[in-house]
Amino acid sequence: MRGTVIILLCSCLLSILMFSFAADTVTANQTISDGHTIVSAGGDFEMGFFSPQGNPKNRYFGVWFKKISNGTVIWVANRNSPIFNTSGVVRVSSRGIVVSTNQSTTVSIWTSNFSGSVKNPVAQLLDTGNLVFRDENEQQKFAWQSFDYPVDNFLAGMKFGYDLVSGIDRYFSSWKSEDDPSLGDYIHRLDKNGFPQLMVWKDSDAWYRYGPWVGSRFSGNSVLKPNGIYTTGFVITETEAYYYFNRVNSESPATRLTMTPGGLSSRYIWNRDKHIWTQYLTLQVRDCDRYGICGTNGVCNLNKSPRCECMTGFHPKKPEDWAEADWLSGCSRKVQLECGNDGDGFLKYIGVKLPDTRWSWYNMSMSLAECENKCLKDCNCTAYSNTDIRNGGTGCLLWFGGLMDMRGYSDDGQDLYVRMPASELKDNRKFRVKKHLWIILVPVPAVLTLMIGSFLWYAYKAKRLKRAEKVRPQEKEDLDLPSFSFMQIANATANFSNNNQLGKGGFGTVYKGILEEGQEIGVKRLSEDSGQGVDEFMNEVSCIAKLQHKNLVKLLGCCIEQGERLLIYEYLPNKSLDVYIFDEKMCQSLNWQKRYNIIIGIARGLLYLHQDSRLKIIHRDLKASNILLDHEMNPKISDFGLAKIFGENETQASTRRVVGTHGYMSPEYAIDGVFSVKSDVYSFGISVIEIITGKRNRSFDHPDHNLNLIGHVWKQYNECNLLEVVDSVVLESSNEHEVFRVIQIGLLCVQEYPEDRPNMSSTIMMLTSDDALPIPKQPGFFSERRNRRRIGSSQKAFTLNTISVSSLAPR
Repeated sequence: MRGTVIILLCSCLLSILMFSFAADTVTANQTISDGHTIVSAGGDFEMGFFSPQGNPKNRYFGVWFKKISNGTVIWVANRNSPIFNTSGVVRVSSRGIVVSTNQSTTVSIWTSNFSGSVKNPVAQLLDTGNLVFRDENEQQKFAWQSFDYPVDNFLAGMKFGYDLVSGIDRYFSSWKSEDDPSLGDYIHRLDKNGFPQLMVWKDSDAWYRYGPWVGSRFSGNSVLKPNGIYTTGFVITETEAYYYFNRVNSESPATRLTMTPGGLSSRYIWNRDKHIWTQYLTLQVRDCDRYGICGTNGVCNLNKSPRCECMTGFHPKKPEDWAEADWLSGCSRKVQLECGNDGDGFLKYIGVKLPDTRWSWYNMSMSLAECENKCLKDCNCTAYSNTDIRNGGTGCLLWFGGLMDMRGYSDDGQDLYVRMPASELKDNRKFRVKKHLWIILVPVPAVLTLMIGSFLWYAYKAKRLKRAEKVRPQEKEDLDLPSFSFMQIANATANFSNNNQLGKGGFGTVYKGILEEGQEIGVKRLSEDSGQGVDEFMNEVSCIAKLQHKNLVKLLGCCIEQGERLLIYEYLPNKSLDVYIFDEKMCQSLNWQKRYNIIIGIARGLLYLHQDSRLKIIHRDLKASNILLDHEMNPKISDFGLAKIFGENETQASTRRVVGTHGYMSPEYAIDGVFSVKSDVYSFGISVIEIITGKRNRSFDHPDHNLNLIGHVWKQYNECNLLEVVDSVVLESSNEHEVFRVIQIGLLCVQEYPEDRPNMSSTIMMLTSDDALPIPKQPGFFSERRNRRRIGSSQKAFTLNTISVSSLAPR
């Protein structure tokens, strides 16, 4: 018996040694086969072969977190050359690290980029996540390191930029998709032309620009600033330029900056208590953030409509395009500069995101007065500013030619001095006299001209609007969205076969389809008698086409041929949330951690809609059946047919046509037709409580009272008896305190008056912290009559205080 135990122990130890090397290095006489891994000395990181979730056939060699967030990949070697089996092997030679398809072949699919030779070569995985290639006897001298060739993750200690001596250019590139690490559409790079600046490129086109570093932050960008967790900085010398961040101290939580497949940058911080990555911030690309949206010499302002305007002394190059909200042609000067005649001066702009610096010159030690003088002496200089805003401003930055990609006017902007002819400067006396004389001589003709022009303009706009509404059902608006033919979708869904049907609701049927190239899709086919008309259909298309977030469903295209209205989505295999939480068997697969992650994901999706997207969107129909789940059970908000787009400064709106789902609409919306971001917060609170209890709010029944689910939970909360309402699956897999806390947050979201409810930013802070919570007040719509369930889920419209109210069945 004892011998058997010893044999078993030896077998276990041998198995462990087969699947993980004890050391953090690989020498020239060792290899790493698929199934074997190397772990860094402190156990923080691991490297070996892996397959992305959702793509198990492809094998890649990479590095991932181990001690925390085991499996979060930070670097991939053969990202564009996957191995399609488990025979892959990694070797170390005098020339570098080599990844091959099997043990016997000498043909590599990836090698480290090193042109020299090392006498005693080793590869080592450091506790920073850096994979280095060096001589065994030279600990600190790296012949090659993965930190010089990043993929999509920026970690503490890395340099983001270029080295002119070595020629190394460290930049980030997105994965093609969440389960495909091959090179995606977006590249995040430090541009070395002119004054160094960070830019994001989509394919070969500039897509987003951070603005130049101005001493403590990026111009016009308040996102990536120092805080108590990590410090940031920017180094510019004659030989190198790079951006960096470091943890404040060893006690600071791990943090990483990740570039998503959609080109966005998200900062994640490791939450030690909840053992999850918390999304600390996300760089969003709104209207005014899209590169060059207003063209040369145009300024984009989110607080104005239209967004773009020409700088003082400039006018649109193509007025007819600007009238159509196409501003890319930019602006030109009304009066040319008078260089050489001492007639030029400068007009000061405050709070501007500094223009593109690729056509600039800089000096880090000049004063602002010296900078102005240098610009005046150069006839090609068009503007100047400081390179550093600290200590009152130092350094000199000059622009030549047109000024591109400016945004105004905000607290995180800078002072910009734009060169102008004397006749255009407001503080020029001669100009003031001419202006006053003009006002005295021709006030009446000017007013008449303005009135006639306004009349003709509004008549023209009304005519265009009327014409546009006539053709709207027949053609897709310019949405930068692929259009599928009806035949393509019919073939993909086997002519809309019942066998491919995923679900059916009030607005139509959803089918699974497979395109010719093999891509799986979800197709929403609106029925002819659908409650969603042309307006709702076009609204859904226009909303989703402009949104990019991992917790929002991705719209691939649409079809409006042959009288059909079809929406083509990414296919999500796990269907909708209601399929799980309201089914006695399916709910067993959703433990507390999964439900908590779903709640967090929904909250982040809503925060993006309300605050972080380039459009401010109120969903108006958030519920479990409109939350879809991907293969990892990540939630994605769907169904934007009832969504409304708000202006930047708009906080609420009202309607006479209240549409939504009974049981999820906030009181102020259902009764008065008033909706805002707080209406979505109310619906979110309902969903949170449904997820935890496993019960539907609108069909809840209890023998002891006439309260709905929200009323029942409110009653048990006040009686300190929340154990009675929690789903048994949740109780078996959770910490009671954490669950009760989330229920309390849900009750805060469903309070009767919108001003009492938190916004989604505050809600996420409460969900991801242990700070004390406010005491919730009475919820809205918590008491209903018992016979309401006999009325049916679909009710006819009724009129209340002249407001038409419709309760639509779930779709």
